[in-house]
Parts: sequence; structure tokens; C-alpha cells
Amino acid sequence: MAETLAAPAERTPPSSTRRERTGWYFYDWAMSAFSTTVITVFLGPFLTSVTEVAAGCELGADTCSGYVYPLGVKVAAGSYFPYLVSLSVFLTVFVLPVTGAVADRSRHKKRLLAAFAFLGAGATTAMLFVTGDRYLLGGALFVVANIAFGAGVVVYNSFLPQLGGPDDRDAISSRGWALGYLGGGLLLAVNLVVVNSFGDGTAQRTLDLARWSIVSAGLWWALFTLVPLRWLREHPSVEATVAGGNVLVDGFRQLGRTLREVKAYPLTLFFLLAFLVYNDGIQTVIALASQYGTEELRLGQTTLIVTILLVQFLAFGGALLLGALARRIGAWKTVLLSLVLWTAVILAAFRLPAEAPVPFMILGAGIGLVLGGSQALSRSLFSQLIPAGREGEYYGFYEISDKGTSWLGPLAFGLVFQLTNSYRVGLVSLLIFFVVGFLLLAAVPVRRAIIAAGNTPPRVL
Repeated sequence: MAETLAAPAERTPPSSTRRERTGWYFYDWAMSAFSTTVITVFLGPFLTSVTEVAAGCELGADTCSGYVYPLGVKVAAGSYFPYLVSLSVFLTVFVLPVTGAVADRSRHKKRLLAAFAFLGAGATTAMLFVTGDRYLLGGALFVVANIAFGAGVVVYNSFLPQLGGPDDRDAISSRGWALGYLGGGLLLAVNLVVVNSFGDGTAQRTLDLARWSIVSAGLWWALFTLVPLRWLREHPSVEATVAGGNVLVDGFRQLGRTLREVKAYPLTLFFLLAFLVYNDGIQTVIALASQYGTEELRLGQTTLIVTILLVQFLAFGGALLLGALARRIGAWKTVLLSLVLWTAVILAAFRLPAEAPVPFMILGAGIGLVLGGSQALSRSLFSQLIPAGREGEYYGFYEISDKGTSWLGPLAFGLVFQLTNSYRVGLVSLLIFFVVGFLLLAAVPVRRAIIAAGNTPPRVL
């Protein structure tokens, strides 16, 4: 099938002020507190402890074989939180594309961002009331917060093409991602200092401090969301400008049209497939690094905490560093390079000695340097492949590729471990995600894909 390579008609580059771009960056600063303090560190152990109390186990017991019965379903106390994560991801798959479609049709995208941000922040802050055996309340609040978080990210990302032209987006995306890692790391560091300073070693005290740490993330999220709501400007698309009637109904109709017409952009879908594969490897490394350090390398909690903070703060510099590199060689080549570095990280992790904190921390530093840049540049590269006026919808699909398939890597890791009883071999199995992802991304004719989407390619790719 012949494809035209004629460049599209020149469009007027989006105009944005430094103040507006800074406001956009600050939503990453605001929401990253949920990712780090809540999801990465505190919520899993906190909610599991509450569930174990509801199952009749003593708080702080080493093991708990009890069960809870949410909606009459028998669930092991230790499985409750992982099931909630799966449920929220499942529901997110249905919510995100509709959210994006509504955002594209709305003249008031900032209000939509505010609604999801304050809903998620409010549900997170309401964890203050998850005391005693209120595991159902905690589970419901988490599901609401996690779905609102994903929906807010879709609306937030859809602003990116409106903040700069093709040659500016890599730098804009990298700065936002970097500031997010800095903000999330800062609040996490404060919470960890508080927990270590005011904890008395009792299970109840630890639980109370974890609850307040989670609440602090909700307050942080809500407070700093006020900055983008104040400084961002509305840039309604042509479709939003001429839209009439009910925005939600129109959004569903547009989503239906897009699903029928998406085959017109096969190269954009091919990029999403590549992103799905290599990003699953990235997310699995993030999710299982602590387990690998604890079970295989026999490292203490202090080492893991220091490494988590190291990753957060170095990811700030890594995102800016790879963003600067992208200005010289292009985002596509830089992401390909980052996948080579991820492969090196996996091989280095396989060879780490047990009970050696320093090499593990050095590896964490390597992850931090490559983590932020690979994610930020994937986001900005995708912004070039989106048809104008469909930013929200396509970022809804992008977020599904980011979150909705994140079970593939852990599944592969778990199956290999079950067959070999080796965490090291299980970790090496993740190489396939980076190798296959690299090959798929390398096969994407990015310049042709950008032109096919009706956009003007940046100078370097």
C-alpha cells in the first residue's frame, strides 16, 4: 500500500507563556506524591494491616491466615490489596478513553482536571478515617483515588501539544516529569523522616504514622493542583468550540467514531504496541525491585528506603539529562538508547552480590538516571503522533498502555520464578520486554507516522 510522504500544511505553532508551562509542570509535582508516598511505600502495608485486623488477626502478627468477605466473596487478607489494584486497573481501562473524549469536546478542560484531581486527593485524604477494621472503606477510597489519578493524568497529558511546537515538546515533557520526581521524592523523604523519628516500634504507632503519611499526600496533591488551575489557559479544539449539546454524550459519540477510524493511523497504533511492551518491563522493574532486594539480595529496610529516595531524586536529573540529549539527537533515538541502558540495568542486577547494600544503591542510581527520561520522552514522542483535536482520547489509550497492561511483566516474572525458584532468573526474563520493545520501536517509521497523523515533524527525531 502506497503512503504519501508529503508534508502536511504548516500549522501555526501553539503559543504558550512560561507561566503557563510552569503551571503545567506543577501538576506533575502535585500528583507524584500519590505515586510515591501512597502507592510505592505506604498504602500496601497499611491497608493489608487493616484487612488483617478485620480478618481476626493480631495487629503486627508475622503471619495471618484469616479471610475477609467483601461483598460476600472470600478473600485472603494478604490478597486484598493486590485484588484492589487489579480491580482499579480493570475499571480504568473503561474510564480513560471516555475521559479523553470528553476532554477533547470540553471548552473547560481545566475544570475537568480539577474534578479528577480533587476527587483523587479527597479520597486519599479521607484515608484518615480508615481505622480499626474498616478495610472496605479503605478499599473503596483507594479504587476511587487510583481511577481519578489515571483520569487526571489523561487530561493533564492532553495539554502538552498545546504548550509548544514539535521542537519544544521533548523539553517541556522532560521538565514536567523531572519536577514530578522532585516533588514526589521530597514529600516521601519528609514522611520517612517523620516515621523514623516518631515511631516507637509498636505496630499501632507504625500504622498511625503510615495513615498520616497517606493523608499528607492527598493534601499535597490538592494544594499544588491550585497552581496549574491558576496558571494554565484553556486551548479548546475546533471541535470543542463548535460543539453543542451534552459534552458527555458528545464525548461518547466521538469515542465511537475514533474507535472506527483508528485504523487510519496504523503507525500510531504500532508505536503504542512498542510502548506497551517496553513500558511493561519498566513498570515491572519498579514494582519488583524491593522484593528482589529483600528476598534475593537479603537487604534491610533501610537500604531499600535509601535506594527508593535515590531513584526519585536522580530521576529528576535523568529526565533533564535525556531531555537535553533529545534536543541533539531526537526523542526517538534517545528512547532507543534508554532501552539499551535498561537492558544493561537488568544484566547488572542479575550479577549483584547478596547482602551488599552499596552495589544495590549504585544500581538504583542507574535506574533513576534512565527512568525519568525514557518515560518523559515517550510521552512527548507520542504527542507528535496524535491527530489534532484528539489529544485527550489518544492519551486515554496511551494511559491504558501505561497502566492497563502492567500485569504482563509481573506474570512473566512470577512464572519463571515458579519454574526455577530463582529471583535472578525471573529478573532476566524481563530482558525480553526491553529487547522486543527496542526492535518494535526501531521499526516504527516515526517521521512518516507524524506526517500521517497530519502533524509537522520536529527537526530531529
